[in-house]
Amino acid sequence: MYPQPIQKAGRFANISYRVALPISIVLWLLPLIAVMMTSIRSIEDINKGNYWGWPDGVYLVENYTQVFASTAMGQYLVNSLLITLPAVAGAVALSTLAGFALAKYKFKANIWLFAMFIGGNFVPFQVLMIPVRDLTITFGLYDTHWALIIFHIAFQTGFCTLFMRNFIVGIPDALIEAARVEGVSEWKIFRHIVLPLVRPALAALAVLVFTFIWNDFFWALVLVQSDEVRPVTAGLSSLQGQWLASWQYMSAGAVVAAIPPVILFFTMQKHFIAGLTLGATKG
Repeated sequence: MYPQPIQKAGRFANISYRVALPISIVLWLLPLIAVMMTSIRSIEDINKGNYWGWPDGVYLVENYTQVFASTAMGQYLVNSLLITLPAVAGAVALSTLAGFALAKYKFKANIWLFAMFIGGNFVPFQVLMIPVRDLTITFGLYDTHWALIIFHIAFQTGFCTLFMRNFIVGIPDALIEAARVEGVSEWKIFRHIVLPLVRPALAALAVLVFTFIWNDFFWALVLVQSDEVRPVTAGLSSLQGQWLASWQYMSAGAVVAAIPPVILFFTMQKHFIAGLTLGATKG
């Protein structure tokens, strides 16, 4: 039923695995390596077409310093944090509450509400561009942090609710019923029983949603236009001039922009491990 471990496979399968694995890893990392190498090159080296060779000089400090000196990269990073953190908190909080209601409460419109959350995930976000932009202008939110925060909360809640609902369904109903028999309120059941049990799912969901929102480029262009509000993904485009693109600075900025999601992943990694090992042993 399940694939057998590679150690138990035949000799040909083991050899093929050991050959294919490093090749796949190198191919997967190749674009990242190219960006990192470009970020330490000089513009003369790039203009000569030396894209894959060893750079004629290492301009690590110069390029990364120039990114912050010549552009508002620091402000872009702060804007991304101001947008992403509240949006992640709002989407995860709302979806956990909605997922609990859809998973553990039986009412007539349950399946229809769940279908709406699922159906929202299939709506192409490009068709929402004009209506969403008009709404932000009407309510005075255009070119503000709140425009992106509110949109991302609304747009991500559908996927997050689907994720959390399917996870909370696996919690035994006996635990919740036993708490209700003891007179525990629904809010305390949610806070003291459901939340601790879904902590691994919350950690995984927070990392996913953080990455989605942090890397958003489309809505950062549609809903904001000033450097005081623009997040880092849209801010990188300011490094591209009308006649000349500073690829070394754009690459350095891309590397800097990728650091926060990587830090978050390694920070939350222990929660993934705790979730995988939870209940693995008895006694």
